[in-house]
Amino acid sequence: MESVVQRLRKLDAYPKINEDFYSRTFSGGLITLVSSLVMLFLFASEFSLYLHSVKETKLLVDTSRGETLRINFDVTFPAIPCSLLSLDAMDIMGEQHFDIKHNITKKRINEHGHVLGVKQDGIGAPKIDKPLQKHGGRLDRDEVYCGSCYGADTSAEHCCNSCEEVREAYRKMGWALNIIDEIDQCKREGYIQKVKDEQGEGCNMYGSMEVNKVAGNFHFAPGKSFHHSNFELNDVITSVHMYNISHTINKLSFGDYFPGVINPLGVINPLDGAQWIHETPNGVQQYFLKVVPTVYRDVKGNLVTSNQYSVTEHFKKMDFARLDFNPGVFFIYDFSPIKVSYEENHVPFLHFMTNICAVVGGVFTVAGIVDSFVYHGQKAIKKKLDLGKMR
Repeated sequence: MESVVQRLRKLDAYPKINEDFYSRTFSGGLITLVSSLVMLFLFASEFSLYLHSVKETKLLVDTSRGETLRINFDVTFPAIPCSLLSLDAMDIMGEQHFDIKHNITKKRINEHGHVLGVKQDGIGAPKIDKPLQKHGGRLDRDEVYCGSCYGADTSAEHCCNSCEEVREAYRKMGWALNIIDEIDQCKREGYIQKVKDEQGEGCNMYGSMEVNKVAGNFHFAPGKSFHHSNFELNDVITSVHMYNISHTINKLSFGDYFPGVINPLGVINPLDGAQWIHETPNGVQQYFLKVVPTVYRDVKGNLVTSNQYSVTEHFKKMDFARLDFNPGVFFIYDFSPIKVSYEENHVPFLHFMTNICAVVGGVFTVAGIVDSFVYHGQKAIKKKLDLGKMR
């Protein structure tokens, strides 16, 4: 047993020195104090990193197919009444949605931005009391109502029983609906009176919509738009001064919110809070968006699939000579083939301990080298002074 102990004693890499041979100096004490403070600071820094998560970013090829995308928006138009403002969307697959109403809310606002009323957009129209028949007479007791399409009838049996059905008939014919004040269905639904009542008001429109995850566009336009011969047109129902498309984008996002995307200015998305007021606000304001699919996984393993985007913009003045010119605010978006992946992780405990050992050992070694240099330097200078070689 004693031989084993003796052999282990020979392996001791830390030979002990008798305290009688120690020589403590002022410079050594000062270096010890400074090195201890440095160790403490570095330990606190490493411990803070250990407590907080570390975000790892990766770039991947986006291989997702056949998915849908939710677009969230909140846009204020101070010079377009809610009764005239409509939202349309279309994509490169040919899918088109006009005058979207589902999950959309409109707030009527005055010129000072105060809310006058809130309306949840819906589908359908109020019932018409005592409507006119095609022949111009009143509806008899045993008759089934069949409203006139005002020249847009496709057959003798074609009926337009609401203002929206008249609009649809005119859309299919490719005609602008500029006689809306003469249409019985629209008059009895109060559309014209509603437009007059909201004269001089603005509108805050917010909500969300589901679209295919392919390139496309959505736009806000004054008047009820329709599609014909690859052009977007509007019903001519108001004067040109109603086409002031000045606006404020309170919020615009693609998909769910995820933490960690706030830029140094405190804005989550590039267009959040953007305000657009032009000297000649009659025209088309276009925003070209590059949408980047993004996946975020937090330290608990929760997964959020969302998107980020960058934007450029362009404005075109109103061209009154062109019938295909549609004033409004257009958002044209396309998707990046690269997906960004954010993953939050904690620093492993063994990695933390390795860093702590490296901090303590490194500072201790460097401090020992500095102390040795200072000690031997002072000793050499003192020796020269004693010999009278330095004056």
